[in-house]
Amino acid sequence: MNLARALASCTLAATLTCAASVRAEVLDVTAVAGHPPVFLWVETLSESYIPAVNAALEGTDYSIDWTEAYGGTLAKVGGEMEAMEDGLAQVGIVSSLFEPSLLSLQNVTYVTPFGSPDVDLVLSTVDGMHDDIPAMRKLWEDLDLEYLGGGFGLEDYLLMTTFPVASLSDLEGRKINAPGPAVNWLKETGAVGVSGNLTTYYNDIQSGVAEGVIVFPTAAAAAKLFEVAPYVTRVHFGAQFAGGIVAKKSWFDEQDAVVQEALRAAADTFAADYRTGLEARVAGAFKAMEAGGAQISEMSEEERSNWANTLPNIAMDWAKDLDGKGIPGTVVLTTYINHLKEAGVALPRDWSAE
Repeated sequence: MNLARALASCTLAATLTCAASVRAEVLDVTAVAGHPPVFLWVETLSESYIPAVNAALEGTDYSIDWTEAYGGTLAKVGGEMEAMEDGLAQVGIVSSLFEPSLLSLQNVTYVTPFGSPDVDLVLSTVDGMHDDIPAMRKLWEDLDLEYLGGGFGLEDYLLMTTFPVASLSDLEGRKINAPGPAVNWLKETGAVGVSGNLTTYYNDIQSGVAEGVIVFPTAAAAAKLFEVAPYVTRVHFGAQFAGGIVAKKSWFDEQDAVVQEALRAAADTFAADYRTGLEARVAGAFKAMEAGGAQISEMSEEERSNWANTLPNIAMDWAKDLDGKGIPGTVVLTTYINHLKEAGVALPRDWSAE
């Protein structure tokens, strides 16, 4: 009798163990970012987003075994999309600023310089526009990417140079590095825009390929750009939407709804933690630059306005070009500018006005 009970008990235990092993599915997921974790958006992906996904999946039938591939180990800066397209990664941070053609609408902040310095306002506005304007999500989907949210932004851009800048005329004939679409911020100013990214700026300036750079403070401090471009001019180009967390859509669509929701919900955690960490980082960045010998100055409102109004209407040109391709550029531009106005932002130039 006791033997029969023991056998029955063992059989039941084995059945439950087998059932549990069948139910519990471990997903192998690679997260990719071209930049190293020294940059806040990558650090936050690793330290906030991934743990938030794991926490959301606790008690469910799924868990994730993560492989984290950052800093060029799997994809170079701007190459994350290709890595996901090739199936090498399932989740990653894609910087829309490096895809001005494929992710054109997401670059609306980069064609409207001298906007708001408020990262929270810029990110929440562009994130919300993804829900209000279907064409914005469609651009991601056409690339087999699912926009999960967690838009990451870059704080108020400034100018760093090898020479002092008091006015726009000081840039005449000077070669200035700028990321992707931000090269347009130099149109008709007399300066020569040289496209680059955070991994090339230091060497470009050191070697004389460029004499300055348009950049944001936290990156400038992390890359120690003040060592080669010690003149820091706070032009206040404004905060920028730079990209977000995405999943390979064809992979994402195959996942259980529980997994999909965990990946989406964690993006909110990422966004909140990123914005909290950014403020402290910006303050620290200016301290580090000052300690490193940087000479920091403010561009006058008069010169800032002069710069904004010297530029051709790069935003309207951009919008009309997209309209002609069947992409709602004007709708996105006017929606974005109207949001800034409603929030009380004082714009030196209304880019939505023809």
